[in-house]
Amino acid sequence: MALRSTIYKVDLHVSDSDRNYYNTHSLTVAQHPSETAERMMVRLVLFALYAQDELLFTKGLSDVDEPDIWVKDLTGQIQLWLEVGQPDEKRILKASSKSDQVVICAYAGQASKVWWNGIKNKIERAKNVRVICLPQLVTKSFATWVERSMQIHINIQEGEILISCDKGQESFSVEPLN
Repeated sequence: MALRSTIYKVDLHVSDSDRNYYNTHSLTVAQHPSETAERMMVRLVLFALYAQDELLFTKGLSDVDEPDIWVKDLTGQIQLWLEVGQPDEKRILKASSKSDQVVICAYAGQASKVWWNGIKNKIERAKNVRVICLPQLVTKSFATWVERSMQIHINIQEGEILISCDKGQESFSVEPLN
């Protein structure tokens, strides 16, 4: 019998003064059996960084043809493709051809920089791809915050991100890799 996803209820409060976006998202987040708590929390941070009403979690790890998060227009065209991790260059180029904008969010510290240095020349023709990196020490602490029901507050101001919940608080900046 296959393992089932673990379901989390998250109230994500986003205050992004850089984009003048303020909203609360009541989310149901499925953690795939092969997904770590750290990766799931990085998905939530990425959701907050690009939060908008049309933003949706996808099947993610369960469907290799979908990103972790996306925005589609009314015709089904993908406007924003958000992916967590270190995908190979073929996946990035495929995403670039299917979507108006692609953002890859790496979170493995030095390993992410090595990964990026290995593929950046192969995807330089894709002008709609942005790669960012979250600090590994911070993302590791996110994993300790996971509970079945969470209230997470993310404040973004002048490029600085403050994330907090009942179990902790972290402040960090996103590092653009390209």
